[in-house]
Amino acid sequence: MGLKAALSKPFAAIVVKGIEKWKKNAVAVQKETLVQLLDAAKDTAFGKDHHFADIRNYEDFKRQVPVRDYEELRPYIDRVVAGEQDVMWKGKPAYFAKTSGTTSGAKYIPISKESMPEHIKAARNALLTYVHETGNANFVNGKMIFLQGSPVMTEKNGVKLGRLSGIVANLVPKYLQKNRLPSYATNCIEDWEEKVDAIVEETLHEDMTLISGIPPWVQMYFDRLILKSGGKQIKDIFKNFQLFVYGGVNYEPYRAKIEASIGRKIAAIETYPASEGFIAYQDSQQDKSLLLLVKAGMFYEFIPSEEYYTENPTRLSLEQVELNKNYALILNTNAGLWGYSIGDTLKFVSKNPYKILVTGRIKHFISAFGEHVIGEEVEQALLSVANEEGVGITEFTVAPQVNPASGELPYHEWFVEFSGMPANLSDFSKKVDKALQKKNIYYFDLIEGKILQPLIIRPLQKDAFVTYMRAEGKLGGQNKVPRLSNDRKIAERLTNLIDLN
Repeated sequence: MGLKAALSKPFAAIVVKGIEKWKKNAVAVQKETLVQLLDAAKDTAFGKDHHFADIRNYEDFKRQVPVRDYEELRPYIDRVVAGEQDVMWKGKPAYFAKTSGTTSGAKYIPISKESMPEHIKAARNALLTYVHETGNANFVNGKMIFLQGSPVMTEKNGVKLGRLSGIVANLVPKYLQKNRLPSYATNCIEDWEEKVDAIVEETLHEDMTLISGIPPWVQMYFDRLILKSGGKQIKDIFKNFQLFVYGGVNYEPYRAKIEASIGRKIAAIETYPASEGFIAYQDSQQDKSLLLLVKAGMFYEFIPSEEYYTENPTRLSLEQVELNKNYALILNTNAGLWGYSIGDTLKFVSKNPYKILVTGRIKHFISAFGEHVIGEEVEQALLSVANEEGVGITEFTVAPQVNPASGELPYHEWFVEFSGMPANLSDFSKKVDKALQKKNIYYFDLIEGKILQPLIIRPLQKDAFVTYMRAEGKLGGQNKVPRLSNDRKIAERLTNLIDLN
């Protein structure tokens, strides 16, 4: 065992002891966090406009601070971006994380000198909790790769600007710098396919022990490694590969193909980072749920998903949530986001400690007929049948077909790229439809009532989603294919990629 591995174990024990303390007092920690956030921001423009100095409890807070998404908060954010100080948080941000907006181009998410360390600490602690639980620290002695955006930053009115993953890349602790790949020059390559090829060249003969990234782009990296090596599996290329760290999407649709590429099962840690804050991570190999980080400079709120688009939705604090109920996540952060709807949905599977599963995006659903089918339901329906029949799924998305050919009932249209086709696509589709009916009673009623016909699966040609993402300028990095759309924008673009063979 190397020195780093040996030192990491006692350090992990100290860190986990601290985590255990706040895990047991999560509600009290959240109440204290709200008080601290309000006190820190009471003299900002936002704090004055919303009477922070007069807020005494959570009920006061809800009356003073409405829930808003990025566009609704934009009048304040634009002032911050323009260089004004003390708008939403004291002083100026340390960074702006640039993300893709769905309605108005780029979004600029402020990251403060108080919030940035929480991102770094959470990523570190996810690894240390793994070390503490398993006793395995050997991976810290090998090479680690983080498939991420470019670390090149620009400036916006005196504030550094970049992608979150690129900002974090500049802040990796010194004790990990020698272990980290790819090189800075390779990491700066903007074209994703060119970048992946360069990463393959740099890492092919290295002792890679930890690989991290969004699953579909890690799979692309693996595919090109296998091709470059003449067909070897990843376990034979990287004999000491021990740990896969991922986030951004549900791993399950990709697990089978990734493990087939590796050639064996691999320990994995799911993380839930966002530009707005590092929200949760998997803290046990025995449990796939994620520990909600209640002591990370953020006060969380939750809106029942079915109420989100109503005029006065219920807003709940941590102590008010129920298990196995879908909630939209609302953030209040030490970077100055207030009542901020991040757009994600989750459910709690434990309250001692508070642990979650991410279930999708509040805007990514199908409810063309009142069914309100969500991402978790379509993923589970498809994967349950695929696993039962040994069918490989590379990627998929679902859209409603509201205006089918004359005489046909409407239906849900599934665009699926298979890594191995079902023996009988029609039977496979029927089983997926039955599985979805079991998951969603509204969908069941619509099928039974002959309002909808059973779903139809359109198999796509190999690399169809890569082709689509490339055409959209969203190949690689932190970009993801939406599982669900309530319109046919993606469906229309994928129609030309249907496998007609």
